[in-house]
Amino acid sequence: MNLLESVRLALEGIAANKLRSFLTTLGIVIGIAAVIAVVAVGQAGRALLMSEMEKVGTNIFAVMADWRKGDSVTGREFSLEDASIIKIRVPEVSHLSPVSSTMENVRGTGKNRSAQVYGTSSDFAHIRKLDMKRGRYFSPEDELGRRRVAVVDQELAEDLFGRADPLGQSVVVKNTPFVVVGIVAKGDSIFGIGENPRIFIPIQAWQYLFSPYISYIEGSAAGKDQVEAALSQTIKVLERRHQAPGRYQGVSMEQQMQAANRITGIMTLIISAIAGISLLVGGIGVMNIMLVSVTERTREIGIRMALGARRRDILVQFLIEAVVLCLLGGVIGMSLGIGGAFLIAWLAKWPPLVSWWTVLVAFAFSAAIGVIFGILPANKAARLDPIEALRRE
Repeated sequence: MNLLESVRLALEGIAANKLRSFLTTLGIVIGIAAVIAVVAVGQAGRALLMSEMEKVGTNIFAVMADWRKGDSVTGREFSLEDASIIKIRVPEVSHLSPVSSTMENVRGTGKNRSAQVYGTSSDFAHIRKLDMKRGRYFSPEDELGRRRVAVVDQELAEDLFGRADPLGQSVVVKNTPFVVVGIVAKGDSIFGIGENPRIFIPIQAWQYLFSPYISYIEGSAAGKDQVEAALSQTIKVLERRHQAPGRYQGVSMEQQMQAANRITGIMTLIISAIAGISLLVGGIGVMNIMLVSVTERTREIGIRMALGARRRDILVQFLIEAVVLCLLGGVIGMSLGIGGAFLIAWLAKWPPLVSWWTVLVAFAFSAAIGVIFGILPANKAARLDPIEALRRE
């Protein structure tokens, strides 16, 4: 019997027992669909995360005080002069800004809204590449003149002023009025998802209203290949200025991207492995149903052997039946997995990203399951004694 004849017989056997065949392959279908969908969603999520982080800039870094040293916060870990001195002493640094923030109630034209109030310098707009929809970010002249100016994001502008033009209007932060000079796009942060409305004011004004404490210093290097040098030199300058060796630690956007990439990759792998357990369950189901099929077709096997079929022919026939059964489940699972991945991407508003190598690996894996779990029933069928097989009813 040739291969095509074996495949034809396998398909006829599957068609004769449609419900049993479907239930047998259900584990394969679910496993293949789950693995493809999970990997596709994981890759799409990773690509989206990397894209959002790259929009901010891969040459960004931040330096903060290392509280793990056990020292208490003194408020003298950073000073306003640090940024200007570092920019002079470290040529790799392009822009640098002290940053502090707190949640505070902000009042507009008779309306109130809780918002994240950021105190920064004018360099912050260049570091984060803020998308100014209207107006401008505050300038070094605004800082030197201690002007009460503010930049709000679109969400906060709509909440406080509705359809009115926010530019030139006043917002009140902690009973202090600030003139709105610019509107920035919503979500222009590192992650930009689900964050609070934001308002930016000069760091000097922030310190006057809230605290002299500066949370951290954020900067950008002149180029992506200069980030590590800019970060290490900035830390050295801070340690010398504040006489605090080992007191500061830094992190770069590149490091954050690598860490995020590793985490999403590990999570995708773990979830895929969990989904792959159903493939094992499906393979056991295929093996069980093939053992039942061997028992039901014992007399048929005996007749075929009596007519000249070799043990190898019987082995190949049942092995092909198991493989065909798993491949059919794999095809259905791939269709459901690809469809599910596109559906999830559409609902989450992510770019669909289905890796075809994942589909091919899943298809090959379903065939391998057919071989692995079909070999025992096929071997049992091939080892039947023809005379004993013919005697069974």
